[in-house]
Amino acid sequence: MLKTIIVEDSHANLDKLKELLKENCPQIELIGKAIDHQAAFKLIDESSPDLIISNVSVSEKNAFEFLDRLTPLNFEIIFISEDDKHTLTAFKYGAIHYLLKPLDINELKSAISRVSRSILEKKSKYQFELLFENVKNSGLIHTKIAIPTGDGYVFIDIDDIIRCEANGTYTYIFTTKPEKIIASKNIKEYELLLPKKKFFRIHNSHLINLNKITKYSKGRGGTVTMEDGTELDVASRRRLEFLEKFQ
Repeated sequence: MLKTIIVEDSHANLDKLKELLKENCPQIELIGKAIDHQAAFKLIDESSPDLIISNVSVSEKNAFEFLDRLTPLNFEIIFISEDDKHTLTAFKYGAIHYLLKPLDINELKSAISRVSRSILEKKSKYQFELLFENVKNSGLIHTKIAIPTGDGYVFIDIDDIIRCEANGTYTYIFTTKPEKIIASKNIKEYELLLPKKKFFRIHNSHLINLNKITKYSKGRGGTVTMEDGTELDVASRRRLEFLEKFQ
């Protein structure tokens, strides 16, 4: 559930927005509502919401002045307005969406879904970074890595990784064990995380353990054969940097 505070310019508009959310967005848990920024500020301070849905203009002031008092923002924002003149400013403040009145139900649902995804991604990233920090502090950083999966984390020895293969926002990790690991992070995360002395991104889709190469065949970029028998192309623009690793 998304702990949500709504801020509108009148009680009538608050009630209308409340009913729309209740009828169409079951993931919303309404924890407060306000018709001025002072009341909203108090609610935010007391309840630590996940989401603020706010009219851009409240009590003859705009919401951006209000948000300046709350920096850094620890919640997501959806702005609503009668016109689109504040759209660019809204997105500069990190708004997930800018909805025009009268509110379109499908756009409202879409905005709420985006908030849910954004919060889930942030929590996942935080948990990943926290777990990685714990592993680093335990002295295991040189040998193990925590891989976030759909149902938790898998700890594997770095030296057991043969290669990583990009698959959209996921990464397939192939190790010396038979099963591949489907990690819920993109390959760029692992390119930054794994030691550069051992791992090299030979292609947009492939990050390999240099110690697991069994053969290199010449060509425009060339081809590497890995310990698991996989043959992978080396991107031509990365060929020289790759070959320098062995000099």
